[in-house]
Amino acid sequence: MDWKSSIRLFGAYLKLERSLSEHSIDAYVHDVQKLASYQTLNPPVKSPDEIRHQDLQAFLAYIHDLGLNATSQARIISGLRSFFKFLITENLIKYNPAEQVDMPKTKRKLPDTLDADEVDRLIGAIDLSTDQGMRNKAILETLYSSGLRVSELTGLKISCVYEYEGFLKVIGKGDKERMVPVGKAALKAISLYQKEVRVHVPIQKGQDDILFVNRRGKGLSRVMVFHIIKDLAVAAGIRKSISPHTMRHSFATHLVEAGADLRAVQEMLGHESITTTEIYTHLSREYLRKEVLKFHPRYKK
Repeated sequence: MDWKSSIRLFGAYLKLERSLSEHSIDAYVHDVQKLASYQTLNPPVKSPDEIRHQDLQAFLAYIHDLGLNATSQARIISGLRSFFKFLITENLIKYNPAEQVDMPKTKRKLPDTLDADEVDRLIGAIDLSTDQGMRNKAILETLYSSGLRVSELTGLKISCVYEYEGFLKVIGKGDKERMVPVGKAALKAISLYQKEVRVHVPIQKGQDDILFVNRRGKGLSRVMVFHIIKDLAVAAGIRKSISPHTMRHSFATHLVEAGADLRAVQEMLGHESITTTEIYTHLSREYLRKEVLKFHPRYKK
């Protein structure tokens, strides 16, 4: 089996079986192509079924010498593991050279979050005397109430807002649907926006069911939501570097700090793996440490 055909089959598997986005598929394929290119530069060229553990180790030493950081190396290893696991599953190879490859140690960067007071200040900085202000309040309340990704927010449909049940139907990564609880404050802001603002906007063709639209009746871009939050942070005097994702991180962190079950938070965030959600336990522990330092008399001495 040659590299070209095996990579083509792998890409089809990622699309049809795992329902990954085009961006994710391109990333996986690009990482495998790195190994294929390395093979052509270091003859004798081996096909995928001829690759052994030592060949991968040599390749990883090569990308390390190129200056790739540990996070990039870990991502490439993850892609190669998926590739060779796919070939094994399809009986295209008999030996998995990536099975014993160790991940480089990476320092997990904890995301910036806002505390409850900062969230209130951010929302309080919105000018509700304008149509855009009413829309922006609904946007922020929704992000903070449900922990949506910005792409999930911009793609949110009116028909997916179940006001009576208190849920949103969200289309997440890989076109996977999930039901996410939404709070009363967010539902109230959404309802006011629809009745007082959106109803007066000339909606463009094909955008009828999109909840959040601009003045021209077209769905918002991710960049526009980013700018809305950046501008509000300045108005609120918040000096942290924040983005729409900060609202998602804050949503999850505040739930974990309050004692929410990690599996429930995983479900709400749409994380495929609980490991991804576990980052919020680190944030919670840091919060607890700061609280002890602040209030315990013996920690002050």
